Amino acid sequence: MTRGALHHVELRTADLGVAEPAWDWLLGELGYEPFQRWDDGRSWRRGEVYIVLESAPLDGTHDRRRPGLSHLAFHAGDQADVARLWEAAPDHGWSRLYADRHPHAGGPEHHAAFLEDTERFKVELVAR
Repeated sequence: MTRGALHHVELRTADLGVAEPAWDWLLGELGYEPFQRWDDGRSWRRGEVYIVLESAPLDGTHDRRRPGLSHLAFHAGDQADVARLWEAAPDHGWSRLYADRHPHAGGPEHHAAFLEDTERFKVELVAR
């Protein structure tokens, strides 16, 4: 283990049944494998890092623009990989963000795709 490295991320969803297919597709495309499964949650693992998607115990909605987590950013391969994910994402429950500035919404030297799921969780897919 590398001291300070990310161990896991846990996301709470209002509807696990709606959120799971989108996250399963995206995480699978990024090399994560299904790890754990229980009544109220799922997890995917890649190496030592895992991501949990779990039903929220309280009602409410997520808004990445409020205090809290803004987004998750993943290394997504080369520019062709990012383009392929950008094209396929809407068929898998993801909306494209910043289409007018894609793939340089993060700046002229930054090549990435920005996506959002039905609960407005944002991910950034960064090209190397």
